Amino acid sequence: MKFGASTFIWVSPFSNATLDLIDRVKALGFDFLEICIEDPATIDVDAIRRRLERAHLGVAICGAFGPNRDISADNAETRAAGVAYIRRCVEIAAALGSDIVAGPMYSATGKTRLLAPEARAAQWHLAVENMQRAADHAATRGVRLAVETLNRFETDLINTVAQGVAFVDDIGRPNVGLLLDTFHMNIEEKDLPAALRHAGRNLFHFHACANDRGTPGEDHLPWPAIAEALRDIGYTGAVAIESFTPEVKEIARAVSIWRKLATDQDTLARNGLAFLRHVLG
Repeated sequence: MKFGASTFIWVSPFSNATLDLIDRVKALGFDFLEICIEDPATIDVDAIRRRLERAHLGVAICGAFGPNRDISADNAETRAAGVAYIRRCVEIAAALGSDIVAGPMYSATGKTRLLAPEARAAQWHLAVENMQRAADHAATRGVRLAVETLNRFETDLINTVAQGVAFVDDIGRPNVGLLLDTFHMNIEEKDLPAALRHAGRNLFHFHACANDRGTPGEDHLPWPAIAEALRDIGYTGAVAIESFTPEVKEIARAVSIWRKLATDQDTLARNGLAFLRHVLG
């Protein structure tokens, strides 16, 4: 396995002003940096690629899906904007050497509605149809799409691994799988190891996160059983720590971080990495 850290641990958004984070993450001992493309306009592909190459650090790409990037929205223009954004993330990933774009790309994060079954089915159909379009484009660039299941407080569409697998099956593209995050799974899954086994070959990317979004290992999650499940399904891919800094107020508010989760963000990353290498490596 390769172990990485999300840019969200320290900054938002990632840009040329925060390129030093690449060297910082390398010095902490990580194998890759997971860059969230909050605003494609802040992403200088050439500058990022040069710094990654100089640091000998890998990269993964994830997306941020707000209401203007919702591929299952009622509004056709919004859906088109969502597909265009995923395509842009794919282009950035291909240019930087990442074979993955991950995130809850089926809807807008924070969209929670009580819908009639017919309306929910229509939303699901729109998401499937537009994911197929995005996947076909990604396939031409050698990029896989990892769809993230989120907890019930962040989306009303796909909360569980079973729902995620059904969604991937309906899309029917070999380059579409799942991103599973132990923070969300801890809320939604009755049995985390069983859920990972159900995901099986569909697991493309993995977020190893504490139940409070703090330091992995400083929590109540069944890490040895999680490690065994990952071995059972033959998962040898990327494992990223995703946490958030309370110093960026907008992001902290969005993910409900109301207090410091560690002494500092470097300590969170360093201790989390040491634990994950021990239990998963």
